[in-house]
Parts: sequence; structure tokens; C-alpha cells
Amino acid sequence: MKVLFMGTPDFAVGALEAIVKAGHEVVGVVTQPDKPKGRSGQMQFPPVKECAVKYDIPVFQPVKIKAPEAVEELKKFEADIFVVAAFGQMLSEEILNMPKYGCVNIHASLLPKYRGAAPINQVIIDGEKETGVTIQQMALGCDTGDILTTKVVEIDRKETAESLFDKLSVAGAELIVETLPKIAAGEITPIPQDESKATHVRKMDKSFGEIDWRKSAVEIERLIRGLNSWPSAYTYYQGKSVKLWEADVVAVDAKAEAGSIVEVSKDYFDVATGEGLLRVKELQLEGKKRMDTKSFLLGNQWKAGFQLGK
Repeated sequence: MKVLFMGTPDFAVGALEAIVKAGHEVVGVVTQPDKPKGRSGQMQFPPVKECAVKYDIPVFQPVKIKAPEAVEELKKFEADIFVVAAFGQMLSEEILNMPKYGCVNIHASLLPKYRGAAPINQVIIDGEKETGVTIQQMALGCDTGDILTTKVVEIDRKETAESLFDKLSVAGAELIVETLPKIAAGEITPIPQDESKATHVRKMDKSFGEIDWRKSAVEIERLIRGLNSWPSAYTYYQGKSVKLWEADVVAVDAKAEAGSIVEVSKDYFDVATGEGLLRVKELQLEGKKRMDTKSFLLGNQWKAGFQLGK
């Protein structure tokens, strides 16, 4: 098949490489414009563009994919199908109907649950035991198109968003390569999504990570894993932010104010929550490096009674 691939972040790179290696003709890659990086302001390629350059695939980077001039450019690729994976822009009806087989999207959840921008984070925060990837026939709504194929992925007990991201990227790459020849052969019967089971996840931002110590230790521990490595869960101590990177749940309630440190050991400290204790094992004080709690406590004399939070 002649494939036009549309994607931007690391999540999409595995799928692009898998399609190329499976022998499909990737006629072009559409991705977001380059962006300045760091203090130097040097322009940086999106990960998908880096991959496209490696395979000598033409790259198109429209600021607005729906603009008339962008639509005309897409027509020039004469692709049989558009494959989309975390592209970052909504497609118009004209674009969706352009290729012979339409546009298919690799979505990092088992639709119709967890539509939207941050399904990988949210399934961990919600305590789900499994998730997966869905190849869907794209429609005008956000992740509302008919389901073509799915692959289930188990969520480990200490899974982080970063580790699950890697798993789902691999699963998505495998699934799209399995699905494309079935689409061409007419072997797939699209399944409409059950709207009664649909859920939606909003885009994550840094404010999402502020810890509410009145919640249970279980909820806070899941938040820490679900926002690792971005945007990260955090609290405050004496006006400075403190990122928490790893913690365990201790099923013991302390008669202490939520957010107060109730015990300090040589390699951990326990914080009172709305239900249970949170045992902090890795953290990062504002302006400092990320480190395990044992190393942190060697340079910071934290004691029982210290209060975390604003």
C-alpha cells in the first residue's frame, strides 16, 4: 500500500519504522513544525521527522493541516491510506475522505474508553489493570471512529506512564502492520463504538500533578506513577516544589494532619494522607537533581513533623 504517515512524538516512531520495514511504500510523512529547544533556541526536529530523514522519506510540516494550501499538498502524495499516530492536529472531513481507504488512527487505549490526549497517564491514575491500542477508522469526532482492530496490554503493578508508553508504542507498531494488509484485502468489519461506554481524557498540564494530601495513599501513589516522567507529581516544602518520583503505600493510618511527615528512616520517609501512609523512596527538590530518599536525607535533615503542601 502507498501510505502517508502522520505523527509527531516518540510514540509514533515505532509505527513508522514498522510500516517501512513491512515493505509498504511510505510516500511521505506529515508532522508538526520544528520547535526551538532550550536556552539556545536551536530548532529541533520532531522525532517522527528524524525517523523520516533516516529513511529518506519526504516530509511535510504544515502549521495548519486544514488550510487550503495544506490540503492541496496532501493530494499530491496520492496515498492509498493515511496512517495517523499522535499527530497533534484534527483532520477535516475533506482530508478524512481523501485516500482510497480513508484515514486510520493508532490510539493508545481500548476505545471507546479513554478517548483524548492523555490515555496512557490516565489509565494508571485510575488504577486500571489493562489497556491497549486500537486501530480506528477516523471520523470527525475525537477518537469516535469505528474500531478496526485492538491489542490488549497488561498494566504492571508498579507501571509508570513512561514504561507503559514504551509498551504501547511497540504494540501499536505491531498492530498497524497486522492491520494494513487486512484493510487492503477487505477482511475487516468495522465495529461502531458504544457511546454509552465512552470516556474522555483532557490534555495533561503541570497543574495536574499537584498532590492533594487529603486523598488516599493509593490514589497519590498512582498519580506519581501516572505522571512519571511528565508532567510529574509534586508538592511543596517551605515554598519550594518537591517532585515525587517513586513511593509505596503503607496501609497504616496515622493520627496526623494530611501532608505531615510521621516517620523518617535512613532510606525513606512516611507522609500522612487521607487514608494510609505514603512511603517516599525517590524525590527531587526544586533546583536539585533527582535522587533516592537515602541520598536526599544525607544532605537534608528532614524530620517527623515537617509539613508538605502549600
